[in-house]
This record gives sequence, structure tokens and C-alpha cells, in this order.
Amino acid sequence: MPEPEKTKAPEDRGERALREIVSGDIGVSVLAFVLALLIGGLLIAFTNPDVTAAAHYFFAKPMDTITAAWNAVWDAYAAMFRGAVYNGQADTFQKAIRPLTETMTVATPLIIAALGVAVGFRAGLFNIGAQGQIILGATVGGYIGFTYSLPAGVHLLLALLGGVLGGAIWAGIAGVLKARTGAHEVIVTIMLNYVALYLLAYLLTTDKFTRAGSNQPTSPGVKETAQLPLLLGDWSRLHAGFIVAILASIFVWWLMTRSVLGFRFRAVGSNPHASRTAGIGIPTTIVLVMLVSGALAGLAGGVHILGTEHQLTGGIAGSLGFDAITVALLGRSRPLGIFFAGLLYGGLNVGGRVMEAATGTPIDIVLVIQALVVLFIAAPPLVRAIFRLPTPRTAVAKGAAA
Repeated sequence: MPEPEKTKAPEDRGERALREIVSGDIGVSVLAFVLALLIGGLLIAFTNPDVTAAAHYFFAKPMDTITAAWNAVWDAYAAMFRGAVYNGQADTFQKAIRPLTETMTVATPLIIAALGVAVGFRAGLFNIGAQGQIILGATVGGYIGFTYSLPAGVHLLLALLGGVLGGAIWAGIAGVLKARTGAHEVIVTIMLNYVALYLLAYLLTTDKFTRAGSNQPTSPGVKETAQLPLLLGDWSRLHAGFIVAILASIFVWWLMTRSVLGFRFRAVGSNPHASRTAGIGIPTTIVLVMLVSGALAGLAGGVHILGTEHQLTGGIAGSLGFDAITVALLGRSRPLGIFFAGLLYGGLNVGGRVMEAATGTPIDIVLVIQALVVLFIAAPPLVRAIFRLPTPRTAVAKGAAA
């Protein structure tokens, strides 16, 4: 008689959890960052003059080149860590943690704007106009902040609401055009970015937006009653906008996972045809998605000027809107992921400047690392292939079903 087939032992819970972590989104994101750091380390080594000099006699003394490369990469990343997280060389605790507070400050508008971009992504809309919406939010919020004289709490609240309104209206234009005429939101939002940029440039030439006695295109300073208060005192730039970013993350999580409106957003993003059949109004949903997305981006602009900049300039938004797209992708359009991705992105920016000043490593290396992180995150199969990770069971099931 044939022996009965042995029953396969159930997979250990620890092994199963480890498999899910490694092969899931979080594991792939972490490994994508590690892989980007490794490639960035190679670039640092190749551009370091000591490594280049030692490479000339590599075959005579190979350890000299290897040691020089190791020292170059270690010094660069150590300087980046000191500039972004914790400076162990500081003589006081405040100075030691100031890099972390600076990272949090830089990450604050990035997180809020990326949340707005993510709302659009999850609804199937590509809001590439966060840059223009940030500019409009900063313009409206800043104007309320430096023009009116109101009680402290009321003034700050109105300025923030002005930023929200400015961003919502600017994104709403693209939403209405998409819903009524079918105009592609990518093209419309990109064009609105330029309109917002040149609109601000024009406003800074008018009397109401120009600082008295200044020849530069700079607005008056935001009044103290409209400024976001500092959280740690004068020794740090960290302001209450970071709390706003936390609250915005919680709001977006609730909106997209616990509310009826969020369900409509996700349903339209997953299958607009089925959503229409189920009775969901697609045009109305598109407009609402863009309004919410723009409102968050406008809030980011308001927080940026009321918390950090305190005055309008032609470059008030910098590259925040475009960086927010990267952060949204890096965080996989999930509030928690976006929050930590924003901190990571802010740390790279802050630490990269310190790395350049301390070691002479080009700041462009940081930009390359950021680009590589996005590249690998956008290609999970590539990361799994490099690290020989197992394919997620959900993907296997989908393939079997197909």
C-alpha cells in the first residue's frame, strides 16, 4: 500500500510574519532605501579625490583604495546623520537634537502637501499642481497674515483657512474642467502651476504686496498674531505646523478609510465604470477630490509661510510641490507612510547640506539618492529580484486567477 501523504507542517507564526514584512510594501520600501544608499555610497567613493588618487596604484596596494573608499562613504553618511538626526559632537543637548528638529521643520509642509497629492492618487487623479496650490495657499494665507490686525488665535486660524481656501479654489479649477470638459488634470494642473507662479510675481510688484522701502520683490512680514508658535523656544525653528501635519495625517486616514466620502473616492479610483453603475456621481466626485487635494496643498503653503518664511517671495514654494509628489509615491499614498517618507525626505535635504559642508561631497549625490529611492519603490519586482525576496502571496494568487 502506498504510504499516506505527509501533511505539511503549518508555517511558524514568526516565519510567516517575517515573510510578510520582508515581501510586503514596508520591506520593499526599506530595502529600496538601503539599495539607494549603497549606490549612493559608490558614487561618493568614485567622486572622492582621495579614492581617485589611491586608485592610481590599486594593483600595487588595493587596500589603500578600499580604505579610502570606506572612509569617504562613512564620513559622508556620518555627516548626513549628524546634520539630519543627532549631532553627537555638540556640547549641549539642544544643539545635539537641533538637526532632528530642523528635519521635522523641513518635512512639515512636505507631509501636508503629499497628503493632498495622495488623495488624488487614490482616487485615480494625478494632481501634479501641488506647486501652484502651495503658492496660492501661501499667497492668500500670507496676505491675511500681513494685512489685517486681529486677535492672535483668530488671526492665525483665518490665515490658515485662507491658505486652505486658496489651494482648494486653484485645484477646483482643474477639477471642474476635468468633470465638465474631460480636460486631463495633468495638463491643466501643470499649466496652473505656471499661472500661479507668474500671478505671485505680478502681485509682488503691487503696493499691497510690497514691503515699504524695499527694492526687492518681497512682501511685508507676517504679523506675530498670525505666526505659528514655536514648539521648543527660540533655539529651534520647529513650529506648531508639525502638529498640523500630524492632525492632517489623521484626518486623511479617517477620510479615506472611515468615511463615506473616502469610500467614494477609492471606488472611483479603483473602477470608475462600476462606481457609475453603483450610482456614484463621477463628475461630482472628481471635483470633490480636487478640492480636498488642493485644500491640503494650500494648507501646506499656509503653514510654510506662517511657520517658517513669514514673508512672500517669488520662490516661496521652492520645489515643495514637486517634492510632495515624490513623498506621496515614497509613502505609497498612505498617511502613515507619507508621514515617515516626509521625515526621510526632509532629513536627506537637511543632512545633505551638512554633508556637503563637512566633507565636500556634492549635494547632487543626495538628489541621486532621492531619485533612486523613488525608482526602486516604483519597481518592487526589481527590488525583490535583487534581494531574492519571495513574491507576495497576493501577487501569486492574482497570477493563478489570471
